[in-house]
Amino acid sequence: MTKRICVLGVGKSGVAAARDALERGDEVTIYAGPSNPSNERAAKPFIEAGVDVRFDTEDVQGAYDLTIACPGIPQTGEFYANGKAAAAELISEPEYAFRLSPERWIAVTGTNGKTTTTSLITYILNHCGYDAASCGNIGNTTIGAVEDRKPDQYLVAEMSSFQIASTAQFSPRSAVLLNITPDHIAWHGSFDAYAAAKFKLFDNMGEGQTAVITDETPSGEKLVSSLRERGARVITVGSRRDADCAFPGEMGELYVRLGSAEIFDVINVHDLQIRGAHNVENVLAAAAVVLDLGCDPAAVREALKAFTPLEHRIEPCGEIGGVEFFNDSKGTNVDATLKCLTAFPDRKIVLLLGGRDKNTDLTELVDSCFDVCSSVVVYGEAAERFEAAFQGSGIPCERVKGMHEAFDTACELARPGEAVVLSPACASFDEFSSFEERGKVFKSYVAAKMIGQDE
Repeated sequence: MTKRICVLGVGKSGVAAARDALERGDEVTIYAGPSNPSNERAAKPFIEAGVDVRFDTEDVQGAYDLTIACPGIPQTGEFYANGKAAAAELISEPEYAFRLSPERWIAVTGTNGKTTTTSLITYILNHCGYDAASCGNIGNTTIGAVEDRKPDQYLVAEMSSFQIASTAQFSPRSAVLLNITPDHIAWHGSFDAYAAAKFKLFDNMGEGQTAVITDETPSGEKLVSSLRERGARVITVGSRRDADCAFPGEMGELYVRLGSAEIFDVINVHDLQIRGAHNVENVLAAAAVVLDLGCDPAAVREALKAFTPLEHRIEPCGEIGGVEFFNDSKGTNVDATLKCLTAFPDRKIVLLLGGRDKNTDLTELVDSCFDVCSSVVVYGEAAERFEAAFQGSGIPCERVKGMHEAFDTACELARPGEAVVLSPACASFDEFSSFEERGKVFKSYVAAKMIGQDE
């Protein structure tokens, strides 16, 4: 039966949803947003195919069976409200994908750590003989993953609060909530609304499903109690010693306990190639998921030993004159940078901070830098406020204009045995199109300096 589908936005999710709906024979109308070059490029194939594509309007006209909204469209905005009013139902692209193929989903959310944990779970499952593919905010869209799906394959979806907020039936076999710290408040309207969007991932879970939730989740006790009342297994990650839990030992061991079964000694942190206290949490969460699914503990250990850092996430990118360089461009908020700082217990670092300011409190960041940083270099739109925060801290702080000057200054400041670390605690949009571009540019600076060193 032909459905009338309205798609809001022509980002990756919108394009994937519109393409799939057309291939299924549905009638599609696309509201593409502003008529800028990027949106026009994305919409061009649909226009050429005769699809009704509308630019420069948020006034959604007509009546639809379903509206599918791209994640960048705020729930609190008029565009979203109009799309919802014009349809029997408004959903996100992952919800649409789940309805097309609802078996064997693993979902990962949290403010920080989603991509690493999603990648870890996928990597371990494949190493252990299961077929698994990552999707969502990482690589392929969820609809693309469904279209490419093989029999019995697990889909491991990294899901943002934007995507979860517009779900209704989504119900994964396993779901992970890593952490919730202030981020994307403008999109959601408040921190409580942001947290509620994360919690929504677990709304439809019950018997036969597993939730992996960190101890420090705000209001997490209510979520854990609710899930257990519905018959779901809840594995806590942190210091608690529940019947189902994942926790670090005193000497770097990482353990997972499932029910009354023996405690699995998963791995020692010294055997991991990924750094930082946050990656301990990521590894524990991933190990809990895969062991709950039946993976062999020895194979899990092998996979964890082999797993290497992801691009832009405390990524080693060279050494010059005894100074190592690390690209943590994914550190787009203060909490992410705080986690990055824990990756360097054995040396001092010169830290690059700056970009587009998210106006979050900097007190804890300054305090943590005092223990780790020999100096900091601040740059970009946020430079003035960051410089003011470090005044009187006892930490040398250099203020420069852009990232290239920040890099050069850091190279002058760093001493052999130290590290230069890009972990900006800010968005990239004052100077770059994305954190990925920012990280690649930083790595190009390192590469160029390494070549110069060799000449």
